[in-house]
Amino acid sequence: MRRQRESEQVNPLPCLEGDRPMTVLLYDLVGADPERPFSPHCWKAKMALAHKGLDFRAVPTRFLEVPAVEGGVSKTVPVIRDGERVVVDSFAIALYLEEAYPERPTLFGGEGGKAMARFVERWSQLTLHPYKGEAALVEIHDRLGSADREYFRRSRELRYGRTLEEVRAGRDTGLAAYRKSLDPLRSMLTNQPFIGGRSPLFADYIVFGAFQWARVTSTYRLLADDNPVAAWLERCLDLHGGLARKVAAAA
Repeated sequence: MRRQRESEQVNPLPCLEGDRPMTVLLYDLVGADPERPFSPHCWKAKMALAHKGLDFRAVPTRFLEVPAVEGGVSKTVPVIRDGERVVVDSFAIALYLEEAYPERPTLFGGEGGKAMARFVERWSQLTLHPYKGEAALVEIHDRLGSADREYFRRSRELRYGRTLEEVRAGRDTGLAAYRKSLDPLRSMLTNQPFIGGRSPLFADYIVFGAFQWARVTSTYRLLADDNPVAAWLERCLDLHGGLARKVAAAA
């Protein structure tokens, strides 16, 4: 899954229902089972909405349904509709929520937090996503419906220049290097419970999205149990009433 573009279709103000925002719609990527959303980017948006304490309704959306979302506003999800406003891209969604709902818990803690989150997003995209995506590639394929499977195999094999099975075959060889790449995160989490410090910020949700993606789609063991990152992941799974834990790990 490639990174979403940062764009939004806007109207002047969020639509309100009395004194409360209307329920936000979140278009959420799923496979054959609509109860098992797996996109790392959609999880970022979902955790951001929960962090802000906003009511939202996830709209299960399969790969081949994405082009029709909100009249074709984006080739990828997440996409949210908040009243009359439609926002595309997980980071753009977080920025929108921070601006539209400033009285609710902050996702960034200020401009410095936004800059930090930008760095964390690029680190996650360049360090975490490539290995995780390759390690879980076949399992993601197998969790899709038949039409989406055909699309997924064709598009990913074109991207990689190899079969899905050939891409996955290298995951054991790459595991040690992947775990080593987590050392900066592991070291930091020995000193504080979240990337954001004492409590989570959007930077946590960026990295969490990548781990939740792997957790929901694959049984492949990416973390040792004694890794502080594993303890952080458990803390994230418990956030917002256990929102993410409600989707069980792949079995």
